[in-house]
Amino acid sequence: MTLEKLPFTRPTLDEATIASVAATLRSGWLASGPRVQELEAALSQYLGGRPVRTMTSATAALEIALYVAKVGPGDEVITTPISWCATANVILRLGAKPVFVDVDLDSRNLLLEQVEAKISARTRAILPVHFSGLPIAMDQLYALAQKHGVRVIEDAAHAIGSAWHDKRIGSFGDLVCFSFHPNKNMTTGEGGAIVATAPDEIRTIEAYRFNGVVKPAPGELDVLFPGIKANMSDIQASIGLGQLARLDEFNARRRELAARYYQLWQHSCPLRLPARGDTGHSWHMFAPLLPRETAGMTRLEFIRQMDARGISVGIHYPAIHLLTAYRQLGWRDGQFPNAERIGRETLTLPLFPAMRDEDVDRVVNATNEILGR
Repeated sequence: MTLEKLPFTRPTLDEATIASVAATLRSGWLASGPRVQELEAALSQYLGGRPVRTMTSATAALEIALYVAKVGPGDEVITTPISWCATANVILRLGAKPVFVDVDLDSRNLLLEQVEAKISARTRAILPVHFSGLPIAMDQLYALAQKHGVRVIEDAAHAIGSAWHDKRIGSFGDLVCFSFHPNKNMTTGEGGAIVATAPDEIRTIEAYRFNGVVKPAPGELDVLFPGIKANMSDIQASIGLGQLARLDEFNARRRELAARYYQLWQHSCPLRLPARGDTGHSWHMFAPLLPRETAGMTRLEFIRQMDARGISVGIHYPAIHLLTAYRQLGWRDGQFPNAERIGRETLTLPLFPAMRDEDVDRVVNATNEILGR
């Protein structure tokens, strides 16, 4: 019997959400409108009442957050070399310099003791990633930022529904950016959002996502600065409303699936498992390492053998500073040992709410078989 192909992730879209999208299409209002306003209000309520503004992507959200924080040419932003490349790309796009700091090998989060050593007179912001939904040590992060008078822009692309000491990521802090890409814990097809507090910064966010346009009065229009086109559509928002209503359910199932991986590998595991976290970990993905010294094969060969068994495996992520665009700017091998090891050895195993317990068993059994355990 041929088993169904098991992807490493897949969104869950129910019939009510599909019907809602169809109703939006029939309404004739497809761009930003009432459904976007409804989603922003619902996200705000989910995050304790803080204002939320939606975007077409988390990349756009990060760029706008950097602009709001007045990051520009000559400035430095301390960030991680283990993330999707957009985390660093947006810093370069605004003319600033990403200053990379190594990460913990198991949590993949920034080593904050190294962050402080990199703060200089040019540092404008710290941009951490809550990797796979595991929050960075927020108390330590914000104490450090306050001590040195720098902004914090949280790349919370993985962390919608995550919590630090029972407080949801985004319900507190400085500027917080979420992703609603199809592989995230909730999706709008493509999309993102910024959480902010200061009224003047919210107005800047609203203008930036719509080409810098403001409308002082009916029939009047002005452009304050050259923004981008990044406003979410009502079609996307219709998907997001259905997803947000089930987000806690989705995240609870993700935690159950992650727990099963740990249970099955509690006595012997051929992989180096990621840091587990507590109930505040929303488990965007499950990404252990394949140790090169003991695996007996390359990562590519492991991925091919899993694929032959009908199991998809991803790679999240290669180390940013070793990508061509960053090597050309002077970064090189050996600067961030943990990040480089993660980039060489990381595997993203299947984890999504529609998975069954027996799907986890299948992944674990296949891994053990391939690696001779």
